[in-house]
Amino acid sequence: MTALRVDARCHCGAVHIRATLPEGLQDVARCDCSFCRRRGAAAVTALAADLEVVKGAENLTLYSFGTHTAQHHFCKTCGIYTHITGGGPTRRNAGSIWAVSTGSIRAITSRSAGRTG
Repeated sequence: MTALRVDARCHCGAVHIRATLPEGLQDVARCDCSFCRRRGAAAVTALAADLEVVKGAENLTLYSFGTHTAQHHFCKTCGIYTHITGGGPTRRNAGSIWAVSTGSIRAITSRSAGRTG
């Protein structure tokens, strides 16, 4: 598997992150915790060392609950979920495995994923 470098942004453009996905888009997953089930967003694995907030770190807010292992980051302006720190959708190696919301990755659209509706 070839790693994939991606740019991800919130809707308003205030937050821009860059990450390397070690498995490319092959490990897209949905976490089954109570928060992620309601949010419905899929995420893809990124290593902590390979995720960088390029712009807008001051515009991020976070939500965590329960054990507070995973921290869900959102843009304060538009509310878009951009990434998770402290754990990814599979919750393995929580300190080193983070995740990027597939909805914020610029190269992914519903059309590129084969959906047009």
